[in-house]
Amino acid sequence: MIFKKNIFGVFLLIQTILWAQNDTSSPYSLYGLGLENKTSFGGFTAMGNTGVAQITPFQINNFNPANLSNIPLNSFLYEIGINGTYSSIKTNDVSQNTTDFNFSHLAIAFPIIKTWGMNLGLIPYSKVGYNIDIEKPIEGSTDTFNTRVIGSGGLNNLYWANGIKIHEKISLGVELSFLFGTIDEENWVLTDPIVNILDHNYYNGLKFKTGIHYTLPNIAGIETTLGATFEAPTKLKGSQTRNSYKTIGGYQIDIERDTENNLHDFELPLTISLGVSSKINKNIISNFDYKKLWWENTNNYDKSSNYTNQSIYAFGIEYKPSKGYGFSSLLKYRLGINYNTGFLNISNQKIDTYSISIGLGIPMSKQNASSLNISYSVGKEGTLSNSLIEENFHKLTLNLSFMGNWFQKKKIF
Repeated sequence: MIFKKNIFGVFLLIQTILWAQNDTSSPYSLYGLGLENKTSFGGFTAMGNTGVAQITPFQINNFNPANLSNIPLNSFLYEIGINGTYSSIKTNDVSQNTTDFNFSHLAIAFPIIKTWGMNLGLIPYSKVGYNIDIEKPIEGSTDTFNTRVIGSGGLNNLYWANGIKIHEKISLGVELSFLFGTIDEENWVLTDPIVNILDHNYYNGLKFKTGIHYTLPNIAGIETTLGATFEAPTKLKGSQTRNSYKTIGGYQIDIERDTENNLHDFELPLTISLGVSSKINKNIISNFDYKKLWWENTNNYDKSSNYTNQSIYAFGIEYKPSKGYGFSSLLKYRLGINYNTGFLNISNQKIDTYSISIGLGIPMSKQNASSLNISYSVGKEGTLSNSLIEENFHKLTLNLSFMGNWFQKKKIF
């Protein structure tokens, strides 16, 4: 038990270090609350970020809390993940390459009783990171001036989830999340004198989610599970602290200092996810997920974009050889595709994303289900049409899924 506590303490230390380094370089993080976190737990990332209906007794399922009812007694699950992204960002005129490294999640799960499991976790909800030069016209003149806009920060998701089995084939789950975080935006108005405006924007609020798993009768060796989740609309309260100054002759003169302003509530939409997961002959798992977000029913506003309803289509498959030689017979091979219509409409153009992923599940022990899950994804976000920005990315994800045993009686021979 001491050994397990020490390992978990190391995980907390790693998480603290990586949390401070969380970043992105996507220009589309300028909008809304930033770029949404698209990394999943365990092997789900390599399966196209699918898993609404997949039953995984030895792995935490972050898509559907109903899965928590399947955690074996006397077991303890913990997860940690990191990822790195290499991106090529370009317009019709210029391009640049960026590299970002991020902590993706930290979570623990354990059974309360045989049919009830609990999960606690910390996940980045969104990330902000941009540095953009904007040319603006001067009112009443044909002249223009430049503004440099720099953004950083993002929101975090601290959640508590429970899953309970109410029937041999039916499980229900609930999840309560506290979203919180700060988004900083700095505006450099490059006129004479130069003006600097720094806004420190803080958001927080609660989000509620429910889930269900229903297992169909086994037909011809195929075990199929249906899954669904419902996320209620949520309002995040916002507050702002502004500091601004102008520079004249090398001296900084305050314009505003620690001025408190109210921000409009940011509304998260009603969201429904549906999934189908099939296990074929116990060595192939296939997932299909569909997710719908009703952004048009929110009152969010942005001068340069419109919020539009969002759909996400995803498919994933996992293969574990039933026979083989040595270590290779223990590996799990994964493949996935994902298409996201996006929630932004800029210059009459939807900002969509697609990605393809492959991965491996590598066992870390023959005694339990601990594993190292590796995935590689390649994809594109945005477009060059209508003078917009296209981002091509390569992403490597490492997820550690550990399983420990609690309260095991020692055998005396």
